[in-house]
Amino acid sequence: MTSTLVRQYLPRAGAVPRVDQDTRARDWAEIQERMLVPLYEAVYERLEVGSGTRLLGLGCGSGLALLMAASRGATVTGVDPGSPERVRLARERLLPEARGTRACAATRVIDGDPGDAARAPGEAAYNLVTAFEPIGCMAGDSEGLAELLAETTPLVAHGTPVVLVGWGPPERCTTSSVLRVATRLADPVRTAASWRPALRDDLEEVAQRAGLRPDGSGRVACPFGYADIDSAVRGLLSTGLFDAAIIATDRDQVEKELAEVLHTHRRRDGTVWMPNVFRYLVARTP
Repeated sequence: MTSTLVRQYLPRAGAVPRVDQDTRARDWAEIQERMLVPLYEAVYERLEVGSGTRLLGLGCGSGLALLMAASRGATVTGVDPGSPERVRLARERLLPEARGTRACAATRVIDGDPGDAARAPGEAAYNLVTAFEPIGCMAGDSEGLAELLAETTPLVAHGTPVVLVGWGPPERCTTSSVLRVATRLADPVRTAASWRPALRDDLEEVAQRAGLRPDGSGRVACPFGYADIDSAVRGLLSTGLFDAAIIATDRDQVEKELAEVLHTHRRRDGTVWMPNVFRYLVARTP
């Protein structure tokens, strides 16, 4: 789910498919982003997010996870270097909502890098960092994340929890069979953005490269549910996980083959339902 769950953690070199970025951002915000709500809730409950939380969200997308933290009283700052369209939606969501919370004065959503989220002199450091953009389904999607986390370390206090998220085992993620369409179609231009099965130690390896200390983990069921095939296609394409396939073929071909495989998961009432499990790791800064 990268600016694409757009894949801000991936190298930016190479071709990019021509798409309407405003439409993609809307599809993400209105269809796909909500799929990870159970994960956000589980993490916030475990870490007791509340009025004393000063949260920095990396790859904040259109801001749903930040909104949920703010509703608990947290002071939130979101950073997303990959999608100004999503950042604009996040601001529309958060700033009016923040006026009704104790965190309103400090709410920020930044189209930039972690360094742009430095606190002003005298302001308290962040005491929670989240990277909710799931890794582990694209080759090379963890390298950029480790770099972002390293940039974040100076902004937080010693021992601050950092939450990393990844896809669960392929056998527990029904959507894996759908994502394989992206790999098959993208094969002629196989790049770092090609889909691959999640590995057991993906999150731990990122934490190690970023100099973080693992301090617990968990798994959360996050089914992908859509009103119909069309909504499922739009939602999945909004993640950016099919961009390489679109470059190798064309959007119409990708939509056609994606719709065909989604019919396997279509229920009698026309809805599409794909059970998935996502994993999160809580790590601590040095």
